[in-house]
Amino acid sequence: MGQGIADLEPLRRSKEQKAWNWYDWANSAYYTTVLAVLFSPFMITVAGRAAGCGNSADDTCKKTVDLLGIHVAAGSLPFYLTSFATISSAFLLPLVGAVVDRSSRKRLHMAGFAWSGSLFAALLFLLHGSQWQPAAFAVVVSSILGGCSLVSYYAILVDISTEEERDRVSSRGWAWGYLGGGLLLAVNLVMVLAHGVLGLEKELAVRLSLLSAAVWWAGFTFIPFLRLRDHPAQEPAPGREGLFRRSFGQLFTTLREMRGFPMTLTFLVAFLFYNDGIQTVIGVASTYGSKQLGFGDSVLIGTILLIQFVAFGGALLFGRMAARYGAYRCILWGTYAWMVIVVLAMFLPRKNVVAFLLAGVAIAIVLGGTQALSRSFFSLLIPRGREGEYFALYNACERGTSWFGTFLFGVVFQITGSYRPAIVALVVFFVLGAAFLLRLDPRRGIQEAGNTVPSVV
Repeated sequence: MGQGIADLEPLRRSKEQKAWNWYDWANSAYYTTVLAVLFSPFMITVAGRAAGCGNSADDTCKKTVDLLGIHVAAGSLPFYLTSFATISSAFLLPLVGAVVDRSSRKRLHMAGFAWSGSLFAALLFLLHGSQWQPAAFAVVVSSILGGCSLVSYYAILVDISTEEERDRVSSRGWAWGYLGGGLLLAVNLVMVLAHGVLGLEKELAVRLSLLSAAVWWAGFTFIPFLRLRDHPAQEPAPGREGLFRRSFGQLFTTLREMRGFPMTLTFLVAFLFYNDGIQTVIGVASTYGSKQLGFGDSVLIGTILLIQFVAFGGALLFGRMAARYGAYRCILWGTYAWMVIVVLAMFLPRKNVVAFLLAGVAIAIVLGGTQALSRSFFSLLIPRGREGEYFALYNACERGTSWFGTFLFGVVFQITGSYRPAIVALVVFFVLGAAFLLRLDPRRGIQEAGNTVPSVV
């Protein structure tokens, strides 16, 4: 009789996977509108005003403000704030990962961190006049809480998908993130650029845009929270240390224990390098476009939006490619593509809009795919029941090492006086990433972690 009963588990997983995608849609608005585009220049303007720099909106203001007793140049303030949030996350994320691994309510942890983070993000609306202090506190806390929510979110991926489904689910979620973040960013940029037509002062338009990202983040988080199910936690490995020692010492403990999973460690090192290269290219693209290639704000803004929406298709494309060729090969091919992109970027002609937009399209296609498949492939290398712990380390590497590339970019520019050799110098990160990927045996790594090897890897 049992043979006549349909297996409904794939249908339940499919429903949860669709619900899970909505959190990429929800949180991407914060990372795109706030952290990537609007916060830094506006914070520099407000802090510069407090320091006596006038209404300068660039980073040339050398006058200082007092940050916890330290005199910081107003033009550098947002970068110190994000760096502090990154360093703090490296200590806090392992604690979150340890808690998540022992919890059967990962969706509650994800949503709780998300709603707390969005509440602090909403306080960015208070950034006005010369009052920068509340917003400085708010952006640090919201950034940390956002990272905490992602640890739970990534761990849920393992609960709602089989090894065969992992690449497709992750790619679709990343695509939704680019689409959601791009849509809100487009609305906000229209509001900021056309503030006069809308009867708004420019600074109010920026503040409303920052607030909208917080509301978007909080509101759309309700969808995965309500539609996801609770899944039982895996039993912790016998002889494990207590929660406190598992957390604050976990970054080093996990790395030490990872010697038993050499392929997992190899991928993490590869990811550290090529992800640093990716984050640096994205971070310096606007500087390269404006200072080296001579483009104005309209071209740069258009390129930012183009990248957001093309990356949506890029993530889906890489998901389809992974189903045919395997995530490992697609990630490796992606690093090769990044090498070509940064080398060609060195030769982009000045003020050639078409060439610059084509470079943006190339970046967008590879960007979404490599990030989405990195998440899903790493999930296959994690021992079952330790997803939170390992994804905490993954996020710490993703967020905590992304300054190497910008440092190299700055040093090469200082030596040569040109951004062209500085941009091509970033190829070293993709070369090193590819070198470690080539040392990786994906099947061995998945088997060592105790997971089922997909039909193609």
